[in-house]
Formats: sequence, C-alpha cells, structure tokens
Amino acid sequence: MNQLTRALQGRSKGGRRIFSGRSREAFKASYPEKAHKVEHELVSHPLLELEALALLSETLPAQSVEYNRGDGPIGVDGKPEANGLSIGETIRGIETSNSWAVLKNVEQTKPYADLLGRLIDEFHPIIEKRTGELLRPQAFIFVSSPNAITPFHFDPEHNILLQLRGKKTMRVFPAGDRSYASDEAHEAYHTGGARELTWDESLAPGAKSFTLFRGEAVYVPVMAPHFVKNGDRMSISLSITWRSEWSFAEADARAFNALLRRMGLKPSPPGRWPSSNRLKANAMRIARRIPGLA
Repeated sequence: MNQLTRALQGRSKGGRRIFSGRSREAFKASYPEKAHKVEHELVSHPLLELEALALLSETLPAQSVEYNRGDGPIGVDGKPEANGLSIGETIRGIETSNSWAVLKNVEQTKPYADLLGRLIDEFHPIIEKRTGELLRPQAFIFVSSPNAITPFHFDPEHNILLQLRGKKTMRVFPAGDRSYASDEAHEAYHTGGARELTWDESLAPGAKSFTLFRGEAVYVPVMAPHFVKNGDRMSISLSITWRSEWSFAEADARAFNALLRRMGLKPSPPGRWPSSNRLKANAMRIARRIPGLA
C-alpha cells in the first residue's frame, strides 16, 4: 500500500448535500452566461488536505501538473515562469515557495472521481435542462502561495471554483466581448495556441470582482476572461468543470473562423448562448477530415 492510498483511506462519504438550495437556485437563475457566487459546505475533506495533495501531485502524469512562480504580472507572454522546484516541494512549502500550482484532471484517481461526481450531480438537472447533455466532467485543484497571481486567461469549460482554504479574489470579464479577448485570440487558442491573454490596465474597470472565502464558490462562464489574486495566506481551491455541445460548437466555430481568416476573409464571431453555431461547427468538423486543410 503506497502513501497516497493510505492518505486517502479515511475519506468521508456522507450523503449530505454540499450546495444549499439557495445556491442551486442562484445557479439556475444565472447559468450559463452570468458569473455569480454560490456557497458550499466542502470545507474539510481528507482528499483536499495539503499532504494528500502533495502525494497526489507526485503520482499524476507530468502533463497533469503545472506549477509556476506566483509573483508574475497579470498579463504574460506565453507560459508563466517556472519556480525551479519539484511539484511536491512546491506544494509542501506553498506558504513560502512563492508559487501557484494546478493539479489537472484529478478524477484520474478514483477517490477524486467519486468526489467530482458527487459535486456535479447536485447541478446536473439544471445543467442538462439549459445546455443539454453534460459532457466531459473534470476536476482541477489549485494550491497558491500568499499573494500569488494567476495570469489573465480564459478556459473552454463551464467552471465552478470552490474556495477551500484561504482567500482569493477573481476578476471575471464578460465572455465573448472583443474588448477583453479579440476574435484572433479565441481563434488562436482553439487551433492550439495558449490560453493566456494580453493585459492592459485600461481593461480593469470591466471586471466583476468576486472575493472568495472558505465555503464560497464562483461560477465562471465558458471563455470568460479572468485573473486571480491570492490573499495574504496560502490557498486551496477546487475547480469542477464540464463541457456542453454548445461549448464544443462555439470552439469549433472559432477554429473554422481561423481557417477562414487564413484565406483572407473577415468572419463574424460565433454567437453566445443560446446561439447554436452549428453551421460553422459542422463545417469545421468536416474540414478536419480533409488532409492539409485544417
């Protein structure tokens, strides 16, 4: 029996709801396009203690672990700077390692898959009624040093970020607004580019600010630009994400627009929900089958 297995044996399994009825109603009123806060009761869990996370980080494949210096700027050109430590050293010394780390797809490990399933099931009926079949559920864990900054970026998933320890402030910008992320930035990302975005202080007034304490969470819409500033103590957060056919269609429509732009055209951007973007999405899915085209 390895260290990780022993660390996870004591995990709790209770059937009690983690999100209150009030939180589920708030989610129902705002999903999928409005960033908003909800509350949760996942404030203590053996799977989410620092040593369990350090052990987990050392068992995950390299592509499932990312960790960087925490004192970088809000906007970065490409990937943030590395911190020179191992992932285990980064997490165990997070109070002083001046870093932020993310453990990706922790549902690869069964206990975390079980936890993800329990969390996402509470919103499952609301999600499927609004955006259709819930696809590709995933979980990510963030461990951050005091005052660490996660740079300005966007993500392709529907996302609820639960704050478990410490405090952080997330600033979320309107999804689909070209003032904060250009069409070209979207197209580059959906054709293999980075998710990090160009930052300018003039953008700051457009953000909606969410300060999260332990027991609070924020829903972030698909491709809504955001950045995160940690509080003055270390922080642990859990992100539960999922995709919908609508989110995949928007992604494929963006990729098709990149193809059109390479041909010298100036395509119109995809529509946000409830637009289906089906025509361009299907065109891109066909284009991928043609050698040398996409």
